[in-house]
Amino acid sequence: MKRFIHFDELARDSRFVRQDSAANNLLAMLPDDVDTVVDVIEKFDPIIEASVRGTAAEPLYEEYGPAFQLVVINEPILAGDPKLTERLQMRVHGILVGEMQALEGAARSLWDFPDAPWEFKMNMARQAWDEARHVQIQEKLLQHVGGEIGMYPESTFLFEAACSEDPAMRVAGVNRGLEGLACDVFRDMMRYGVAARDETMTQAMDFVLADEITHVRFGSEWVKEFTRNDPEHFARTQDFRREVDRRFSLGGARSASPDAAIQIAVQDRLDAGFTKEEIDEIATLSAGGPSKDTLQKALVILRERHEARKAQASAGQSGAE
Repeated sequence: MKRFIHFDELARDSRFVRQDSAANNLLAMLPDDVDTVVDVIEKFDPIIEASVRGTAAEPLYEEYGPAFQLVVINEPILAGDPKLTERLQMRVHGILVGEMQALEGAARSLWDFPDAPWEFKMNMARQAWDEARHVQIQEKLLQHVGGEIGMYPESTFLFEAACSEDPAMRVAGVNRGLEGLACDVFRDMMRYGVAARDETMTQAMDFVLADEITHVRFGSEWVKEFTRNDPEHFARTQDFRREVDRRFSLGGARSASPDAAIQIAVQDRLDAGFTKEEIDEIATLSAGGPSKDTLQKALVILRERHEARKAQASAGQSGAE
């Protein structure tokens, strides 16, 4: 069996629509400038449009244009929100995909690093078992909120960003980056579940969060073990983890800001082995992209241009008839 597979080689059945991951990497890399955000997202419009055709995201694209994800991702999930169903279904579908890629990241570590200590392999086997159960839980939760597998396109950006051919960086990316993001997301979903009196959501997310804290702790411990007596290696690992966290900030959707769509789960991260300094650094990294105000202004412009293109196309079609 091949070691260190490319993210395009992740196997999926016919229910899944694979999305180009380039667009998902955009937000964290953009400056806090409305015109730049608009220009860059518009350049990716053909890729974004192609990726949503035939999925539940298509109506959102038709309504908002290439910036439709800003409506869903960059706003908190609140009971009574007019877009609650779409936000819930897209969030849970994204969590399901994230659990699959976390399962693949952990399970690949068993095969990719044959010379790793036995204890490391046992930890990765435990994590893979947990992640497989999480996939089943998220499938049931997706049904609970009225969704189904494959209704939204899948991006491999989580696997792509987190996996490395260096074992220390692998656990820094998968266990401390991807699983750290999971802690933030699951704590946020628990807050929604409590507010909406959705006991199924609250309890399920509480169960998976307990596992994720353990997985992050695996990463915290093995980063130290793999870089023991090698401060340069440890520094490179920390740099990789920072880059992963920057990309996982989702353009500020995950941040320490009071109005963030996803708050950083400070206590959960402390329980998992993050230091207060690392958490403060994540908050700083998450605040480095476009502000929420910038994204909202960009959304208005992009939607107006999208509507203008639709009107022009409709007028052209009417004229041809």
